[in-house]
Amino acid sequence: MITAGIDAGAATTKVLLLQDREIIGYRIAGTAFDFLTAARNMFDELLASCDIGREEVGKVYATGYGRNAISFADKSISEITAHAKGVLFLFPEVRGIIDVGGQDSKVIVVEDGRVADFLMNDKCAAGTGKFLEVTAKALEVTINDLGGLALASNHPADITSMCTVFAESEVISLRARGITKEDIAAGLITSIAQRVVVMAKRMGLKKRIAFVGGVAKNAGMIATLEKELGVTIYVPFEPQITGALGAAIAAQGEHVTPPIDS
Repeated sequence: MITAGIDAGAATTKVLLLQDREIIGYRIAGTAFDFLTAARNMFDELLASCDIGREEVGKVYATGYGRNAISFADKSISEITAHAKGVLFLFPEVRGIIDVGGQDSKVIVVEDGRVADFLMNDKCAAGTGKFLEVTAKALEVTINDLGGLALASNHPADITSMCTVFAESEVISLRARGITKEDIAAGLITSIAQRVVVMAKRMGLKKRIAFVGGVAKNAGMIATLEKELGVTIYVPFEPQITGALGAAIAAQGEHVTPPIDS
């Protein structure tokens, strides 16, 4: 059986095709302002690249912020459920999930293969990828360069602003005072990591923690979270697709099991 999962996120859309227990292709691209068009175009492109006809896809499940806009999906499921299914498929031993995306951050507790509890921050950009995007721009570096700069720092700057707008001004002020980009980058990443760690500790996450979402591609963030939590974190080969993967798994039904070698 071939199924498709679509994660219509606020910042990026992810589309994935799953055949039984094998990922056969995926796409990641910016959502822009039209969830449906972005998802449909990416879905069609993915089918074409995999040489699969639409009629060969059994079901399409949608998840994410814009899931209800994906009118061609057979069903929509919550992003909490989707990420849990996707992460557990890749790492069955995981007991906690940290998901930091463009517009929100989530901490999910899993027990016996199911979601036991979760906590979400979707009211403030602090603690999300948007915070890093805005502050990286103020630092005049790309968000992709931020992690490498942070790893080169020996004295992370103290970022005191909890608001993204004020943090942007603080970055400019720190640069004017001669603080290095490396130290500011480390301070920014430490700031966002500490907010996420507070959520993780509130939910009792102590070990076997996976880190997903776009921010999980930031090596500096991974290192900082591991230091703050005192654990080695599981990171998927592509941290942005776990929601789409979980949706595709849900579309196949409960009989789908994790790969034997995972």
